[in-house]
Amino acid sequence: MERIQKSCGWHNQKDFMMKYHDEEWGVPCYEDRTHFEFLILESAQAGLSWETILKRRSGYKKAFANFDPVKVAKYDKQKVEELLQNSGIIRNRLKIEAAINNAARFLEIQKEFGSFSNYIWSFNNGKPVINKFNSIKELPATSPLSDAVSKDLKNRGFKFVGSTIIYAHLQATGLVNDHEMNCFRYNEVQKFYKE
Repeated sequence: MERIQKSCGWHNQKDFMMKYHDEEWGVPCYEDRTHFEFLILESAQAGLSWETILKRRSGYKKAFANFDPVKVAKYDKQKVEELLQNSGIIRNRLKIEAAINNAARFLEIQKEFGSFSNYIWSFNNGKPVINKFNSIKELPATSPLSDAVSKDLKNRGFKFVGSTIIYAHLQATGLVNDHEMNCFRYNEVQKFYKE
């Protein structure tokens, strides 16, 4: 599919990657289940490409109970073994066990803050970081914000939440706008910010 509008260079012109870029990436997220989904997906990405994970998104949705943290937190050893046979996801024991552990920690944050969204947006006082990058080459792998969120999540017992993973989460869920300035989505995503 030929791109008519100017957009970020990272989506590599593959239809499903362009759709994700055009409709989801960088849109501010205030919904907990979506935050939980991206925590699972970004953690699974560690050491892999985002394209690899995005291709398996529907597999993850089935394997992890439509990204319901209450259900995932109840997964037991038998379920882990079952997931290790599931070709629809990355079959890595540490990542699977981390997802289950993180579901329980996620519920703890919901209880403490009312929602995970309240928690994560509190790190930047509810305001997105709007960067001004001209090229994908300028995008950082981490930031002081991702460092702070990562450190706090680790202190709360989360696994696979290093600063690089968390920066990707912040980009995906719109806490950071890293669309290139000449990308048609740069200004569009800002329409979704809460006042």
